[in-house]
Amino acid sequence: MPIHSIWSYTPDLSPVAERDLTGYTVVASDGTIGHVDRQADHHGMRHLVVDTGVWVFGRSVLVPVGVVSTVEPGEQRVTVSCTRAEVKEAPRFRTDSETMDPEYLTAVGDYYHGLPAREEPAG
Repeated sequence: MPIHSIWSYTPDLSPVAERDLTGYTVVASDGTIGHVDRQADHHGMRHLVVDTGVWVFGRSVLVPVGVVSTVEPGEQRVTVSCTRAEVKEAPRFRTDSETMDPEYLTAVGDYYHGLPAREEPAG
């Protein structure tokens, strides 16, 4: 996957690219991560800020939209193609200003781009 595509929805998710996902539950391959607190597109780096609740000590995480594998509007659920541990190990999100910091966003993109590719389940 080219590094820039980590910041873009996959072509099959193009119809949801303009949808407001705020409040949607975010689910990893091994369980729930939290819910979408907000979404942003700074410097062409589209991402979701996910409130993890108590799972990661009440902090938020930043998830590039390129790891979104499905969006189910009826269920208000976003599924990502990584594990909870992988999300937890991503560069730490501390302040809202980081969503506009190209260096921080690049570090996040490099991290997610370096994760092993996963096969999508058939069905």
